[in-house]
Amino acid sequence: MSVSKDAKYAYEDFHEGREFQLGPVVVTAEEIVAFARQFDAQPMHLDEAAGKASLLGGLAASGWHMTSLLMRMIADGYLLESTSEGAPGVDRVDWKRPLLAGDSFGGTTKVLSRRLSRSRKGLGLVAFRHELRNQRDELVMVCEHSAMMALRDAERGA
Repeated sequence: MSVSKDAKYAYEDFHEGREFQLGPVVVTAEEIVAFARQFDAQPMHLDEAAGKASLLGGLAASGWHMTSLLMRMIADGYLLESTSEGAPGVDRVDWKRPLLAGDSFGGTTKVLSRRLSRSRKGLGLVAFRHELRNQRDELVMVCEHSAMMALRDAERGA
């Protein structure tokens, strides 16, 4: 496994408690509808009146749209400058509040823990928690997952 010499962040840089800022991004009605047409064509994601009539209270982004926006924020915040080797899965995704057309949301990524891989030398797993809030500082989404990061010092770990 070779580590890019240009990588700003490697496994060694993800210390427990470290935080990264995410966003903010503004979600527009047009983006909500375009995403919903392609991936989650429920009425509350396609039509303002249907959204207002729903428990969401307005044209709302799909939870999957919110998750996609989170992924973009993670990529822009640190991932594209890291030694990421992907992720083994997602442990938790909670959509706490609707993200309505015109809302802004952003937040933080926090490193929960890390450990060296037991099976792959030069690789570590980093556990993250992402919390996103809207412009009213209301918690909108929580996501937890681990990512595989190459070590800068590939001789460490087993």
